[in-house]
Amino acid sequence: MRSSDRGLAVLNPGGRDPEQDFHAPAEPDSAAHAPVNFHAYAACTGGAFHRDVTRAAAHRRVLLLLRGDLRASQRALRQSQAAGARVAVSLKETGLHQIAAQLTDAGRLSRFLKIVSEADGCIAPTPEAADIYRDVRRGHEGVVFIPTPYPLHDPGWDFSRPVEHRHGIFVGTREWDVPSRNHAAALLAARNVSDITGARVTVYNFDGRKGERLLAEIGFRPNRLRVMGRGNSYAEYLRIVAEHRVVLEMDTSFVPGQVAGDALLCRIPCVGGNGAVDRLGHSATCGAGRFGPELEQLATRLLVDAEFYTQTIAESQRNAAERLSFDGVAAQLEQFFTALPPTTAKHE
Repeated sequence: MRSSDRGLAVLNPGGRDPEQDFHAPAEPDSAAHAPVNFHAYAACTGGAFHRDVTRAAAHRRVLLLLRGDLRASQRALRQSQAAGARVAVSLKETGLHQIAAQLTDAGRLSRFLKIVSEADGCIAPTPEAADIYRDVRRGHEGVVFIPTPYPLHDPGWDFSRPVEHRHGIFVGTREWDVPSRNHAAALLAARNVSDITGARVTVYNFDGRKGERLLAEIGFRPNRLRVMGRGNSYAEYLRIVAEHRVVLEMDTSFVPGQVAGDALLCRIPCVGGNGAVDRLGHSATCGAGRFGPELEQLATRLLVDAEFYTQTIAESQRNAAERLSFDGVAAQLEQFFTALPPTTAKHE
């Protein structure tokens, strides 16, 4: 078997992320992309992330990301299959609001339906995206939900701090303009929990003066709110998250769940959020079936009840090791591609 057969190629034709080989583990402080999100599918298999179709097709197993107007994606699918690769596809942005926005144009919708139907299969990082692919393909064949894994096995990606050095609440959302993120609701909940516990709250503001005015309207007590701006690398960002005792969000977008994954790397609980990683890794505190007062109560208890805090982290890490590990997801990807029928050159 050629070396290129062993790992999955994640292909983003025309994208901005550079080519990246994951035969060696990624280092946290490297300038290269972290092994999270779609890059993690390549990383857990020792594969690579590509923009070039020819190099990606040489891996024989390709996960093609669908983005933009889908013309480049459609060409990449046909070129990869013609080269003999088995090609699974996935929309690059898979929150339900993002999928809805992507498919509002008739031309894009037409190309999406053709791509999903012609692909050898579909890999979805959320159960909800998998349901959409099954509807397009009129059945379950060739469609699988596989969550994006996290490098929890790698000590270099353990950003945890001693429990006694963790303080306050980190608000995981920062998008005011996406209704399903429920950013205002998360901030209001954090304010209420802070009023009860005295905990300081940290939030990122990427909206400049507009964001400052909106944050001022929330009405945090003096010295209870720390506002961060742009400029951190991913590793620096994780170190900031790890300073906190709890991550709090109210996102109902059905996204893959990077906020929850960041919390796993920091070994802290994530309260709220209904993403796939939230539900799998933080099932006791996620936002699936919970909102508002119940999530505030959970966050409050995690801040003041040391035994509950320790138990919650232990359960979360057990869940993550079982459902979101590199080895586990690599095995799921292997099973999926092995079960696909042999590829024939469909587009010559």
